[in-house]
Amino acid sequence: MQLTKSQTDNSDGFYGRENDMKVEDKLQMLREQMRKRGLAAYIVPTEDFHNSEYVGDYFKAREYLSGFTGSAGTLLVCRDSAALWTDGRYFLQADQQLSDVPIDLMKSGQLGVPTLAEYLEGHLKSGDKVGFDGRTVTRAFVEELDKKLADKQITYYSEEDLADLVWPDRPALSAEPVWELDVEYAGLSREEKLRMVRSKMKEEKADALLVTALDEIAWLLNLRGNDVCNTPVFLAYMLLAEDKAVLCVQARILSREIEEKLKSAGVCVRPYDEIEELVGRLQTGQRIWADGRRVNYRLLQAIPEGVLQLDKPSPMEGMKAVKTPEEMAHLRSAHVKDGVAVTRFIRFLKTHVEKEKITEMSAAGVLEGFRKEMEGYLGPSFDPIIAYGPHGAIVHYAATPETDVEMQPKSLCLADTGGHYKEGTTDVTRTIVLGELTEEEKRDYTLVLKGHLRLGAARFLQGVCGQNLDCLAREPLWENGLDYNHGTGHGVGYLLSVHEGPQNIRWRMNKEIACAPLEEGMVISNEPGLYVTGRFGIRHENLVLCRKGEENEYGQFMYLEPLTMVPFDKDAIEVSLLNEQELEWLNAYHRKVYKTLAPWLTQEEQDWLREATSVLK
Repeated sequence: MQLTKSQTDNSDGFYGRENDMKVEDKLQMLREQMRKRGLAAYIVPTEDFHNSEYVGDYFKAREYLSGFTGSAGTLLVCRDSAALWTDGRYFLQADQQLSDVPIDLMKSGQLGVPTLAEYLEGHLKSGDKVGFDGRTVTRAFVEELDKKLADKQITYYSEEDLADLVWPDRPALSAEPVWELDVEYAGLSREEKLRMVRSKMKEEKADALLVTALDEIAWLLNLRGNDVCNTPVFLAYMLLAEDKAVLCVQARILSREIEEKLKSAGVCVRPYDEIEELVGRLQTGQRIWADGRRVNYRLLQAIPEGVLQLDKPSPMEGMKAVKTPEEMAHLRSAHVKDGVAVTRFIRFLKTHVEKEKITEMSAAGVLEGFRKEMEGYLGPSFDPIIAYGPHGAIVHYAATPETDVEMQPKSLCLADTGGHYKEGTTDVTRTIVLGELTEEEKRDYTLVLKGHLRLGAARFLQGVCGQNLDCLAREPLWENGLDYNHGTGHGVGYLLSVHEGPQNIRWRMNKEIACAPLEEGMVISNEPGLYVTGRFGIRHENLVLCRKGEENEYGQFMYLEPLTMVPFDKDAIEVSLLNEQELEWLNAYHRKVYKTLAPWLTQEEQDWLREATSVLK
């Protein structure tokens, strides 16, 4: 099944076409609804009812109200002010998109920038009421507000989604057909997974498990969908007990065949919006496992008094992160196909930029065309980032008709893209040389590559977390007074979200991000970067598979097997900056890339790749 973005009705509403409305008008309409309910402030997060990273079009209220299109951010609208918080990936993008609207940009984590709770503390009066849709925030979010606002006797209004009242052409809630992932690809049947989860529930003495994370439900039942752009999941909730399981989904998204298979596995299907009622039926003295980081505030409020909550990460988070042997084998196959497509794209870009007009958006179309030629390709795993020149400095840049630029035979193009295949999910970044470079561009390209190579070659004892490894990637940059404002690595799901936990590689640690040991079967990205505002950006990204190496008297050693098979652009490498060991790592990787991809290529493409991967000395 091809993954596509849901189409939505964009007909005229009461207020006219939404594209004709200014941000100021939308905020004024929201404030009018706030006034009617006595609200001093209203919070609009990015999240859906499942605390997903990416959301379907129905849930993009923050984007609609503010005009900021980044995938992370929270909008706060007060009586006479508005502010939006986002992280370092989107600072430049938010600066541009909010420059002409009455919303203050709050750069999260920067010196002197208040948190949302601190901002509210300074703008609210005692006894004020704060509103939000309780289905789109977590209890931890509300508790953070409570800590800061305790002295002000603030009350919360969480029953309504006010954005729904001011968004005339809001897309419908997606309800795309669900399809089955064969056990040949998953490695474990849904019955086996249900037994594994129930075993964990028994260990924790949990009578019920409330599952709201869409990727966990899809993984558990070996089902996939198309309700979230670029993420093959479907809107659903699950309530799992020792002797029964209830799946709450929208009408008509399951075929009769799938319903029968679920029934035979002991899974009963109920309407999507019945989940609160089911939770409310739990009996006094029962113990429900509900991950407070993922389950929304309103659902947690529905847990009856007298029912005990076990608030800890879902057992499926770690289970799905550790890929089965079958998944690992299929992932290698997916990355070969993806490597062929991306390598063809790099060759196209480098050989055609002087011959024809190529823009960021047209280049993305060319790459998508190459991927579509690969058997088993389903669609992109995220919106492509094809960023030429200065746009490369915007970490999560997305070209639009207004920003789309023509590439010239000079400077760098940063291409961060990925795909979903029946064999798994890919995510790869290459920074491509289109012409003459400055010495600074070459130096920076090589420093980032040094860090990438060092991390990729890591050998470490079992039990090590990504936080222990992050400095390997940053050290060459830190030695030169440079850095990048994002994590070095994120987990990747198997035909699920391109970002998954609990594994990650980053040096910043906080209570929101657990230190998860890297286990065999985990897939994680290796993607250091460097971004020079207004000039260029560089990022090198491979996905790697955590594997067991030798075991000796010191313990079990681990290593990282590269999954991504795409050459790095040698035209940007300043060889004098690489030591002998780093050169060998690079040459060995390039030998593997050529050996793996050559059988898939034409003779002309093989000749090009042979040169692109030839030995550097």
